[in-house]
Amino acid sequence: MIYVLIAAAFILLLSALLIFNSLIRRKNDVENSFASIDVMLRKRYDLIPKIVETVKAYMNYERELLTEITELRIKALPQTLTAEERVQVENRLSARLTDLLVAVENYPDLKASTNFLQLQGTLNEVEEQLAASRRAFNAAVTIYNNSIEIFPSNIIASMMQYKRRSFFEIPAAKREEVSSKPPVNMA
Repeated sequence: MIYVLIAAAFILLLSALLIFNSLIRRKNDVENSFASIDVMLRKRYDLIPKIVETVKAYMNYERELLTEITELRIKALPQTLTAEERVQVENRLSARLTDLLVAVENYPDLKASTNFLQLQGTLNEVEEQLAASRRAFNAAVTIYNNSIEIFPSNIIASMMQYKRRSFFEIPAAKREEVSSKPPVNMA
């Protein structure tokens, strides 16, 4: 009888240890994926001032958009933001950069500028890499969130005070807002 209790305790302890290690691994996967996004975001941050300066010479009517992009870049740079705050700022910055690229269509001279074309090509490349990093991050977050919510790992996750993580994407309300926006008025 005592051997059965010892075996049961050993199995429970081993299961708890395996779940604990699995949760740690999942948390680290999320953090590693976020670090990959951070690298791509730094590249984008380095491009933004160059794009803004190039575009300023051509766009007289888009000052507010350029100012907001610059402000969002500055807001995203400090390391004091939480991951959740950073996701929100980055989602807004992505939407405004998309607005900028749409507005560029109304400036033929700017679209023909070699400097702008090179910057736009580099930005497109960084955005593609960033999209791939976001997909990897969101996959890691899905696995992590499932792990902390599914029984019995949710018990250990709550003891470790693990909380749900947000996905790195534009929320549905923002997607609708961006897609329903009328084209930028050039008058």
